[in-house]
Amino acid sequence: MIGTVQHDEAVRRLQASYDALDPGSTVRLAKRTSNLFRLREASTTAGLDVSGLGGVISVDPVGRTADVQGMCTYEDLVDATLPFGLIPFVVPQLRTITLGGAVTGLGIESTSFRNGLPHESVLEMDIFTGAGEVVTASPHNEHAELFATFPNSYGSLGYATRLRIELEPVKSHVALRHVRFAEGAALQDAIDVVTDSGEWAGERVDGLDGTAFEPGVYVLTLARWTDAAPGAGSDYVGQQIFWRSIQERDTDLLSTYDYLWRWDTDWFWCSQAFGAQNKWLRRLWPRSMRRSETYQRILGLERRFDIVARLDRRAGRPQRERVVQDIEVPVARLGEFLDWFDEHVGMRPVWLCPLRLRGETSWPSYPLQPGLTYVNVGFWGTVHVGDDAPNSPMNRAIENKVAELDGHKSLYSESFYDPATFDRLYDGQNLAAVKKQYDPEDRLTSLYDKAVLRR
Repeated sequence: MIGTVQHDEAVRRLQASYDALDPGSTVRLAKRTSNLFRLREASTTAGLDVSGLGGVISVDPVGRTADVQGMCTYEDLVDATLPFGLIPFVVPQLRTITLGGAVTGLGIESTSFRNGLPHESVLEMDIFTGAGEVVTASPHNEHAELFATFPNSYGSLGYATRLRIELEPVKSHVALRHVRFAEGAALQDAIDVVTDSGEWAGERVDGLDGTAFEPGVYVLTLARWTDAAPGAGSDYVGQQIFWRSIQERDTDLLSTYDYLWRWDTDWFWCSQAFGAQNKWLRRLWPRSMRRSETYQRILGLERRFDIVARLDRRAGRPQRERVVQDIEVPVARLGEFLDWFDEHVGMRPVWLCPLRLRGETSWPSYPLQPGLTYVNVGFWGTVHVGDDAPNSPMNRAIENKVAELDGHKSLYSESFYDPATFDRLYDGQNLAAVKKQYDPEDRLTSLYDKAVLRR
């Protein structure tokens, strides 16, 4: 842990880098890595210095809270809290997602059916605004409107430098049950039962997610915190692959640490595109490099040199459209969305993650309805669409279908909304009003410009 003295010094460096920018220039972070999947225009200005803002300041095991810097990855955060038998209320799937990024960009994971989204366990946060000031925002102080609007703002309202978050206790291991369903209606009913009761077949459920492998092959994975002997449990950083185990097993046991990162090792199932799931190559692939960060770098090289597109052209295959999205629909519309997705997109597997807002507050920039269960559907890959690929027909069709089903779409990837639709879905009027208050000279890029125009 870094302590308050080091944190304060890092904030001073951040402030100095802001002061050194040309007056009126656009403010961005000087950040080399990202979990975003939307390209953006190259910046011609220097970014804010966020070095030293990537750690845990302190952990209070009695009060079950932690003060954490905004650029701290969940991997480092869990390393600090798990020795106390505590974890954040929601730990997103990938190690390198940052706490500030998950709050401003809406992370999600298997505890979201009972704990909501990461921002709902934030007690207060220091936000570096477009005006170059650090304000402490909480639900009940003079910056409450900024606090409420910050989730899903993606840096358009400022950057969190410190967040105080709640923690919850866990045990040493996680017991899993993989429950299979052949119909969308039965899947929906089961999600409703678990979300409403916190149980399935009389057994407590602490974590809930699922996988749709193909039409009529749906699996919910039910997790329960439990104790077991040190060293017990499956190893999915080695030769075994977690997502395949869901099809092969009815029950499983993982250490809590391995459960939290079960999806990171193979980037869900996406590592197979790089050969990492080939049994011969996997034996040569270092364990330390079986992680999403490695695959992100490989993907960056592929984008840079356009390798897949060149191979497709040489083989005479239709042009691909990249379809990398996470969407939420009400659980009652899940089966309808999956049926439509199978018919029009045809990508499998897809990830399912039920969520319900933890409290009674609706957050304006991503207005989910309190008390209503939604299901996040995540799908990440490419689809052969032919010459129309540059116009992104699949992504546009998905946007339209999600809106038709009263759902929402995460903005970490490509978006194509017109301004009026975007403002309706993400309360653009409120975003603009809060931005004007905390960024009066418009130094930060607006959410629409970031998400749709990719500036």
